[in-house]
Amino acid sequence: MLNALAYLVGLLSLVIVIPSQIPLLGWGNWLALPVIVVGIVLGALSSKDGGRNFCLVVLLIAGVRLSLGGGVI
Repeated sequence: MLNALAYLVGLLSLVIVIPSQIPLLGWGNWLALPVIVVGIVLGALSSKDGGRNFCLVVLLIAGVRLSLGGGVI
């Protein structure tokens, strides 16, 4: 159950992160980060690793975009 919730939270955050790849919309990544962390925590509490790993990939995408855009030093 928690794994499915982690996948759903990951999909929600991916919907936020994908449009945030466009220049001047990078602030959406900052909005997605807390949602991604919730998904990672839910995935960590689950007995399976799929949801957590999916959220970690979404976190990697958002983190790379923030570092390239100068949002993270």
